[in-house]
Amino acid sequence: MTPFSIPSPPVAEWSLGPFPLRAYALAILLGIAVATWILQKRYAQRGGPEERVLDLVLWMVPFGIIGGRIYHVVSSPDAYFGPDGDPWRAFAIWNGGLGIWGAIALGGAGAWIAARRYGLRMAPIADALAPGLLVAQAIGRLGNWFNQELYGGPTTLPWGLEIDDAHLVGDYASGTLFHPTFLYEMIWNLLAAGFLIWAERRFRLGHGRVFWLYVMSYTLGRVWIEMLRVDEAEMVLGLRLNVWTSILVFLVASAIFLWLRRRAGEPDPIHLPGREPRNTDETSPSVDSHPEAGGRPSG
Repeated sequence: MTPFSIPSPPVAEWSLGPFPLRAYALAILLGIAVATWILQKRYAQRGGPEERVLDLVLWMVPFGIIGGRIYHVVSSPDAYFGPDGDPWRAFAIWNGGLGIWGAIALGGAGAWIAARRYGLRMAPIADALAPGLLVAQAIGRLGNWFNQELYGGPTTLPWGLEIDDAHLVGDYASGTLFHPTFLYEMIWNLLAAGFLIWAERRFRLGHGRVFWLYVMSYTLGRVWIEMLRVDEAEMVLGLRLNVWTSILVFLVASAIFLWLRRRAGEPDPIHLPGREPRNTDETSPSVDSHPEAGGRPSG
């Protein structure tokens, strides 16, 4: 150990009477709460009906958790369906294991269903949510720290992460320090969230471009962080599956971001055509309520 090494938490679960409190679950819940708060503030600034945010979240979160778990199990199947695997562990979500791409894909499907129900367009919702997603992901990585999982390879850097013998993977010796990839991703995500807000203000982004910039920013960091990790993963042509997924998603997001440039300067309304609120007391955004239309950018 070094004077500056990062210790791992000694426990990841506490008991509240007969009920277990798991750090991983608490981190996920805190991330969801913070992302919801950010979405409420940013969506209201865009002229969106703030009272609908919780309705959207109630659709997004269950879909996202199910999608994230499915992606994790599919991309790391050996622990569940391998020679020494246990299929029932696929349901033990409290032990960790949520794939961000499954969470985004199925969570987005849940948000789209809710948005259609309430006559709302998805692009303003996605743009308002994007920085909050990064903050939520940063908070969620604390769960990996408590679980002593998904860490990087050995390092002699002074901020190496201490891992208990019970959580060592491979043949690493007791006392080995590892790259704290949970911390790297936390820092990257928080910086990326700040970058999104700056870019939105600076370039008056809208029509979903803030969301796709989020995807590009996150995947750019995920590639190099994923390549540091030593946990078991599916390998394709010498690279981890999540690395290939991040590269592919980055390219797709970049193409969509560039394609959406054609919408710059156009109005970016909150409601679907023909679903605008008729009651004057309800929120009805004007053309000037969105940064790309010349109004005050949201933060």
